[in-house]
Amino acid sequence: MDKRVMLITGGSRGIGAATARLAAARGYAVAVNYVHNRQAADNLIASIRADGGKAIAVQADVAVESDVVRMFVEVDQHLGTLTALVNNAGILERQARVDELDAARLARIFATNVTGCFICAREAVRRMSTRHGGSGGVIVNLSSIAARLGAPAEYVDYAASKGAVDTMTIGLAKEVAAEGVRVNGVRPGVIYTEIHASGGEPGRVDRVKDAVPMKRGGEAEEVAQAILWLLSDEASYVTGTFVDVTGGR
Repeated sequence: MDKRVMLITGGSRGIGAATARLAAARGYAVAVNYVHNRQAADNLIASIRADGGKAIAVQADVAVESDVVRMFVEVDQHLGTLTALVNNAGILERQARVDELDAARLARIFATNVTGCFICAREAVRRMSTRHGGSGGVIVNLSSIAARLGAPAEYVDYAASKGAVDTMTIGLAKEVAAEGVRVNGVRPGVIYTEIHASGGEPGRVDRVKDAVPMKRGGEAEEVAQAILWLLSDEASYVTGTFVDVTGGR
């Protein structure tokens, strides 16, 4: 088996952590990116290593271009040539209507969720694309069901940022399809992760789950399964598309 090296941005908790664990169990060497929570990242790395996997933690803020460049260099040096990127890092802020937003909040959301996704994809393509001397690879961008639903009265800015990620996914996929790189997106629905607390409502999943046809929230591991499928050879003819992990919404 060829060596598989994965970088997961925002990987210390939630969907990112679940993806890291599953990827390591399937033979990937995993780089887990984090911004502030070093303890969570270190605990995850220790857990993966205890199970026989290979993993490192890399601190970087994806909203800062120089951080992203340094992060990719660290992965090159410690794990080798990147074959998989999971653009998972994303933020939201407290629930608010559009008429309550300011430009500073929008700048923060888009810097991480959109610009960070682009710059990470740029660095990955420079390593994976046959145009740049690479031997191929796969990128999975984490979007959200909010991109389709709009998240009114809660997170229209977050939803709009994920709509941008969807468009970027389609365009980049077509751009690099002939260069050995596949690019797809996963749109989670309401998933039990800590991101809801940063929006001011830790119990949001339980409040809205009855609007989901399956009448429950999703688990991070269920999203990770979809991500790993898109990264795998089982999805070898799949690019520029999306898997909605939403319980039917």
